[in-house]
Amino acid sequence: MRWRLQPAPAPTLLLVLLVATVAAVVVVVRAEPQVPCYFVFGDSLVDNGNNNDIASLARANYPPYGIDFAAGPTGRFSNGLTTVDAISRLLGFDDYIPAYAGASGDQLLTGVNFASAAAGIRDETGQQLGQRISFGGQLQNYQAAVQQLVSILGDEDSAASHLSQCIFTVGMGSNDYLNNYFMPAVYSTSQQYTPEQYADVLINQYSQQLRTLYSYGARKVALMGVGQVGCSPNELAQRSTDGTTCVPQINGAIDIFNRKLVALVDQFNALPGAHFTYINVYGIFQDILRAPGSHGLTVTNQGCCGVGRNNGQVTCLPFQTPCANRNEYLFWDAFHPTEAANILVGRRAYSAALPSDVHPMDLRTLARI
Repeated sequence: MRWRLQPAPAPTLLLVLLVATVAAVVVVVRAEPQVPCYFVFGDSLVDNGNNNDIASLARANYPPYGIDFAAGPTGRFSNGLTTVDAISRLLGFDDYIPAYAGASGDQLLTGVNFASAAAGIRDETGQQLGQRISFGGQLQNYQAAVQQLVSILGDEDSAASHLSQCIFTVGMGSNDYLNNYFMPAVYSTSQQYTPEQYADVLINQYSQQLRTLYSYGARKVALMGVGQVGCSPNELAQRSTDGTTCVPQINGAIDIFNRKLVALVDQFNALPGAHFTYINVYGIFQDILRAPGSHGLTVTNQGCCGVGRNNGQVTCLPFQTPCANRNEYLFWDAFHPTEAANILVGRRAYSAALPSDVHPMDLRTLARI
């Protein structure tokens, strides 16, 4: 009997469908996030709902806030994404990092957002706006979350190992100037301290607070510098003679703080296992203001939604009709950037466009460590 090589049978319809189905599945499978978890600390620039159910004037859970966000008004102080929303996307997370106030225990594994509008480094900062969760309070919430993680993961070593891989972004200080030092009718700090002295006081307290964060497992930490508060529509409306020129007194004081923050990053990087970095939000904003058109922006000195001079004397009111060309505005309301601006900052924090954007590394590099 002679064996003959038989031609391969034509693929059956079932086989073709199976191959097509597998190919379709492969297409929709997404890569894992670059880090297992992302924790956020900050103020209204990144709050995504922690102030919604507390007695505070610093809330944004009403229209037209969130007009360009799929879930509508969530408590985000923007028309759409915040900077950390943009960063979470770039890091590869499927969902935005949830607010701590409404997070489940399981969500702690991939990170939560502790930020609170009107919060500062100093406990009294923002008190004229009612309740808020200061950075000290946010750290207390984080410590409670770490204890929950220890229970979920089984022991402290497992929790420490998990947290050491997470990225942490901390953006504090804006309100310590806006809603403290430069509000002399309510706060005495500007009578007590020169700008240099005040920056030292803030940095000293911030350093102690960040040491607590480190002692509770944070190793990959990005400190977001304070932006150009003196260029916000509210400050332009109050203090700028032409409504366009940024307020040098405010920006000068913030520049002092940011320079000390860079030095603080260097200090923390001397600690075992620490990888701290500084995101130069001030410089990124300066670069955008220098050539807004090249960044797709046409209006930099007015809020898209607000009342009075520069649309900045009163911030965006409930159900107020905002501007139509929101993607061309730098500021959404009297104080906060638009989604377009937040995405620009988030991209440069993640992948530096200029060497001055970060010190010593961007978030993409931090994620790989």
